[in-house]
Amino acid sequence: MTCELILGGARSGKSREAERRAADSCLAVTVIATAEALDDEMAARIRRHQADRPTAWRTVEAPVALADTLCREAAPGRCVIIDCLTLWLSNLLAEAHTLPAGTTADDLPLFRRERDALLAALPTQPGRVILVANEVGLGLVPETPLGRLFRDEAGRLNQAVAALCPRVVFVAAGLPLVLKQAKLQGE
Repeated sequence: MTCELILGGARSGKSREAERRAADSCLAVTVIATAEALDDEMAARIRRHQADRPTAWRTVEAPVALADTLCREAAPGRCVIIDCLTLWLSNLLAEAHTLPAGTTADDLPLFRRERDALLAALPTQPGRVILVANEVGLGLVPETPLGRLFRDEAGRLNQAVAALCPRVVFVAAGLPLVLKQAKLQGE
């Protein structure tokens, strides 16, 4: 398994860096998209991302069942981009606002099941996997309990995925900064 995590802030160039790395791999590419077009603005963002990708690349939507989708799509000779872990996390935490104060993400069965499934699946995948995620821990402490829960779980998820990936990159202003580098298969 060869996986890498690409982190960055909003509009940092992290998706573009993932797409560049996938194109440079010369492998068949599948993009697993976790966003849902729940309003016109998000639909326009999704269309813009799709239009920027090569037409030969496949796109598969997985707003929740990411591990299952990854296991179906990963294969020798294929590169899979997961864009993005942070939107996926948001989908998993959607019900958290209805729970009592003091609730942790582990109190949410969907979150716990899907997070654990992804972390178990990542090391077993053939081919190449590039994961994209937002780094949300560099700003202010969120004002609401749900905001703080999201920020904390995003940080924990990024740490867990980074521990599994031999290559981790932080992108700022379109510039990649390699945080962790081990030789990847095929390079």
